[in-house]
Amino acid sequence: MLISTLGLISFQGTAQIPGEDGGLWRTLATLGYEKQYNDMFGFEIDMPVFGEEIKALENQTVLVRGYIIPVEGYRNHKEFIFSAFPYSQCFFCGAAGPETVMEIYAAEPVRFTSEIIWLKGKLVLNDNDINHLFYILEDAVYVRDPRN
Repeated sequence: MLISTLGLISFQGTAQIPGEDGGLWRTLATLGYEKQYNDMFGFEIDMPVFGEEIKALENQTVLVRGYIIPVEGYRNHKEFIFSAFPYSQCFFCGAAGPETVMEIYAAEPVRFTSEIIWLKGKLVLNDNDINHLFYILEDAVYVRDPRN
């Protein structure tokens, strides 16, 4: 997924992380930023700086609740964007910061729904590749609401 437009935006997280189970999203929202010169763009861009709490999650299996953000005719894919917020309030409409979305690489296709769902997978941190989001969930699987 080419997401290099991330580098053109100065990030200021404005949206409040949702609900009772926003724990992982709240942790992911604690990242900082530093200006780094980017050769491709020819100017400085904001790059993520992960704190110790976030770094402790790297390559760990995590459980996250959120919304599928449909991209490129999404129906039942294994690669998609996942957001702490519904489509109308997400990063891609300018209502939230990049810390509220992650790339998903699912082990099995996940059927689209506009409802909130749970995913489990290995969290990968990205602080250097502007063609990808800051957070990537690999080998993700859909899980039923663990609270029930």
